[in-house]
This record gives sequence, structure tokens and C-alpha cells, in this order.
Amino acid sequence: MKIYCEELSFMPWEERPSGFEGVLWRYSKNPITKRNPIRKGARVFNSAVLPYDGKFVGIFRIDHKNTKPFLHVGWSEDGIDWKIDEEPIQWRDLDGRDFPVVYAYDPRLVKIEDTHYITFCTDDHGPTIGVGMTKDFKNFTRLPNAFVPCNRNGVLFPRKIHGKYVMLNRPSDMGHTPFGDIFLSESFDMVHWGNHRWVMGRSSNNWWENLKIGAGPVPIETSEGWLLIYHGVTLTCNGYVYSFGAALLDLDDPAKVLYRSKYYLLTPEEDYEVCGFVPNVVFPCAALCDGKTGRLAIYYGAADTYVALAFGYVQEIVEFIKKNSE
Repeated sequence: MKIYCEELSFMPWEERPSGFEGVLWRYSKNPITKRNPIRKGARVFNSAVLPYDGKFVGIFRIDHKNTKPFLHVGWSEDGIDWKIDEEPIQWRDLDGRDFPVVYAYDPRLVKIEDTHYITFCTDDHGPTIGVGMTKDFKNFTRLPNAFVPCNRNGVLFPRKIHGKYVMLNRPSDMGHTPFGDIFLSESFDMVHWGNHRWVMGRSSNNWWENLKIGAGPVPIETSEGWLLIYHGVTLTCNGYVYSFGAALLDLDDPAKVLYRSKYYLLTPEEDYEVCGFVPNVVFPCAALCDGKTGRLAIYYGAADTYVALAFGYVQEIVEFIKKNSE
């Protein structure tokens, strides 16, 4: 199997614990962030990370002490210890004018050609997908919002497919969305989005994802298909529980699902996942992949309070999906 990612030998990594048989294992020093990460911030979670100039850059969701979420830039030498900017990203529109945001949360970060794009949930008379771009992580330009309300979990593919940008998204509602399927949309210019198609929905057979699902990190291109890590939600007598699983999408037509695992990869089990501002949540937003070894580091939000790390191998995850596909 080929993995179409750059070689990333310096990515964060920890070997599989002795005797552990699962395909994903948690970093032994999780969580990698603490509460009150900056003076005005109360929590940091559901954040995006990429390599940049031999180190790592992150776009972090930080809920301020008025509980409103904003996006902050962070830097790290090793992808684990982070220095996060005190002030949130200041956006400008395509004409260079200030573009204030009401709120911004759950970012994804991807490099397409020579530009880094940030997608995130923001407000436009209801939640929708905001799109921004930068080339230096100092100057940030807002593009028009991708969709009308209500929509969440906008995730771009890392390259154009048949000459078009492609984004996964999850139509929703004004509240906490007790439903949700993954759709795919296309654009020639990152402004006008259309050809919306259904990709996959919640599963009545797999109870960990029987309420709603949403795309997680940027899909990883392999010769077996696009590896999609996604979150699934179930409703219990004690509230929502967020886990995450994986699927393989067709390389030429990613609206087509080739395989989808009926079992989750990770579910809340550790104290920092089951206890926090919102208990029982693991929410994947970013993944680093070493194309040479297949090593994978997944950054996920834990209990809407922390950022945590899990490790695995792309090859093993693909085999797991195919072996346990419905």
C-alpha cells in the first residue's frame, strides 16, 4: 500500500505499549494541553496541527473566559509542547478590510498547493462553515462562508480532485444537532460551492454512531482510497458520547464509500476524556502522517477541555477497516 504523504520523521511519536493489541494507542503523557492555556482562555480543545518550516503550527480552539470560542495560532518544536498566541486570529477580507468574527471553533487546517486553508464553524445567522487562508500564519484572509446555515464540520481534501476543491461537511441545526450525515461539496474557486452529494450517514447497527457523524481530520490519501477518520455520537441515559472511527473513500469519487468499520477506533475511557467541561468526548480534528513509515499521530479534543494525542499506523488502520467493514 502506498501512502501519499510527505516524509515526516520528526513528528511526535510513541511506540505501541507492550502487550497492547489495538490499532490506536494513547500518548502516555496525555493530555498535552492544560486548562487556562492563556490569560483569557479557559479551555483548549478540538484543534488543528500541521508541520511548517521544520516545526509545527497549530490553529487552536480556545474558549475564552466568557465561554465564547475563538481561534489562536500556536507553535511547537516537537508537536507536543505548545506556545499559543495570547490574541486570537485577526481576519481581513479579500479587500484588506477587517473581518470581525462572532465566534469560531473546531478548526481544520490543510495545505493545498502553496496556501494553507483553515475551515471552522462560525456564525452567519446560525452556524456555518467559515473559510480562511494564510501563507505565513501572520496574515489571515477570510473568504466568503462556504454554506448557508446550518452546517458544521467542514473538512477540505488536501488536493484538488478533477480540478475542483472538495469539502466534506455536515448539515445541522441551530442547537446541539441530534442528527447528522456527512455530505461532500465541490468548488472551482473556494468561493462558490455546489454539486452537494451524500457520502454516508449515521448507523442504526453500530450504536456508537447511531445519532450523528462528522468528518474529522483532513483525509489521508493512500493507494487503497482516502482514509477518513470521523467522529460518531450516541445518546445514552447520561447524555451524548463522542467516539471516532474510520472509513475508506474512493480516490476519484470520494462521495463513494469503499469500506467503513463497524467498530470505533477510540472511545472515552481515560479520566481526561470522561471528565471535563463536556464529559465523554473524544473528537479528532487533525492527523500527522509520515509517508515513509505510515506512522500516524491523531490530535483530538478530550471532554471539550484538553488536546490529546493518539498514535497508530495507517496500514493497520486500513486493514482494520477492511476486516471489520459492514
